[in-house]
Amino acid sequence: MKTESRLEKVLAAGHFAVTAECGPPKGADVAALQAKGKHLLGCVDAVNVTDNQTAIVRMSSVAACAILKGMGHEPVLQMVTRDRNRIALQSDLFGAYGLGVRNVLCLTGDHQCFGNQKEAVGVFDLDSIQLVKTVRDMRDNGKIIGGEEIQGPPKFFIGAAANPFADPHWWRVVRLGKKVEAGADFIQTQCVFNLDRFGEFMGQARDMGLTESVKIFAGITPIKNVGMARYMANKVAGMDVPEELIKRMAGVPKEKQPAEGIKIAVETIQQVREMEGIAGIHLMAIEWEARVPEILEAAGLSKRPEV
Repeated sequence: MKTESRLEKVLAAGHFAVTAECGPPKGADVAALQAKGKHLLGCVDAVNVTDNQTAIVRMSSVAACAILKGMGHEPVLQMVTRDRNRIALQSDLFGAYGLGVRNVLCLTGDHQCFGNQKEAVGVFDLDSIQLVKTVRDMRDNGKIIGGEEIQGPPKFFIGAAANPFADPHWWRVVRLGKKVEAGADFIQTQCVFNLDRFGEFMGQARDMGLTESVKIFAGITPIKNVGMARYMANKVAGMDVPEELIKRMAGVPKEKQPAEGIKIAVETIQQVREMEGIAGIHLMAIEWEARVPEILEAAGLSKRPEV
């Protein structure tokens, strides 16, 4: 399968890929989005644009993708099924492709009870696995849901997410297999802090033959301070932050904690690169995009390949 995705070309050429995340602003401030985007130019292969993450109202992910593409980025459209029925999902996919977006990450989305519009009605007409299959059928069969033929099928490079740390743990790799079967070309994982648990997950994925069928990106999030580490450990569902990592951050003076968090992120990148079946990293520097070049430079990943 070949698309017009630069990210796919990087992976097909055998390079270790790097993607980063960029959250749209909580409003129509294009300059705020562009400021984030400038930090990522030239140091990543593609930029994920989140879709009202944590159920907080933000600029449309489709619009933000178009803005970043205009800056020279290769955008990855994140699309959640929480807010759209199947008509709107398919329509937005057509629109995004028409604007030059060539990568999509299919997600269910955080429940609206976690956001700033708790009274909103969740749609969930499809789930993330069904959305993956829908995009694949559009691309490979040229048909929308129901079988009607498409005028100009969108040839997306299709992604999905995986959380190796959520309960029940035995189900995580099974769910990954379902996404691969549905048509996912690449997978981006939840933030990796527990390397032992992540190594077990990757071993299971290899045993099932999944790493031969899909490109897996390890999620990396630099921790700014010990407060952030504790919050992620105690308040974020499906997150596994080992106690020893929290103690390590707590043992550093407050003013030096950001540097220590970056050091931990770099160490994690170096360790996941050694794992068989890892094709890249997905760097989620939450509202810390300015430090992405520094992290990648320290990890030896700042120079991106020409394809």
